[in-house]
Amino acid sequence: MRKKLLAIGLLALGLSLGQAEELRVLTHSSFALSKALIQKFERETGIKLRFIEGGDAGETLNKAILTKDAPIADVLFGVDNTFLSRALEAGIFEPYVSPEVRNLRSETILDPTLHAIPVDYGYVALNYDKDYFKDQPLPTTFAKLADPKFARLLVVENPATSSPGLAFLLATVSAFGEDGYLEFWARLRDGGVRVAKGWSEAYFAAFTRYGGDRPLVVSYTTSPAAEVYFSEGKYKEPHTGNLLFPKSSFFQVEFVGILKGTKHRKAAERFVDWLLSKEVQEDIPLNMWVFPARRDARLPEVFRFAEVPTQPAKLAPDAIARNRERWIRAWTAVVLKGQDPRNAR
Repeated sequence: MRKKLLAIGLLALGLSLGQAEELRVLTHSSFALSKALIQKFERETGIKLRFIEGGDAGETLNKAILTKDAPIADVLFGVDNTFLSRALEAGIFEPYVSPEVRNLRSETILDPTLHAIPVDYGYVALNYDKDYFKDQPLPTTFAKLADPKFARLLVVENPATSSPGLAFLLATVSAFGEDGYLEFWARLRDGGVRVAKGWSEAYFAAFTRYGGDRPLVVSYTTSPAAEVYFSEGKYKEPHTGNLLFPKSSFFQVEFVGILKGTKHRKAAERFVDWLLSKEVQEDIPLNMWVFPARRDARLPEVFRFAEVPTQPAKLAPDAIARNRERWIRAWTAVVLKGQDPRNAR
């Protein structure tokens, strides 16, 4: 009895001293916010944030699905629209109508049930080395990109192992449809396109701006802005440009969701509201190099170099969910194994 009373007393003492409630947040490896903002949230709410890195977006979602009966986190950030339907079908999220939703861009709300709430968006796109193309023309259509004189200059990421690689594959499906995308990829293959495992390898090893031999790379429309920012004053203008012919870019949205079974529902709601607050939304661009989902969030000055495509490719999340694995298998058969596209569907 004495031990029980002592335990109760210690618990009460902990609460009276403001002992922090811990909220576990499962994120992909690219998640980043200013440390001062995180500390401010913890100080003002009494909630201690513990971030659990899950790998890339696909790996992170897999971990959440595999552990849904015994969740390893309370909140998941980083599911994008290429995996949205899979997350919803797995039933890992609890719905939450945040009061901040009214401030979000309508085009980012792809789940009207609000199990998955948009936080940011961006565009996977073709980047080019301005210096390389200073005295020669750029491809202005997918058909021209597949010409050997351009295909041999291009590095793409494997859609089976890379988020931007998958997004670019989806852009080609949107542009050509089921009947034509594999033929386009066969032309790229025959023309000499290089395939990298992931974005870092493509951008920092193969791209000519960083010592490689490929002046065309699949990256993001924010890459030129990041180039200027991280040059710390060396560049006033980017040496990397965006190649934005129709449907050459893909619209990506990242979501946050409260994981089903959390024992910290109120804390999870406060975290979601905080992510959507103007203060945090304005912190996102220079940390994750994407656009904030909130309409009234101001962009940093350097984002004048982050173009917004007028004709990006878009595919419905349910269409992606139904076909994603099949499209990746067919791409692998054609591009990596050299099969005839007519036999790979």
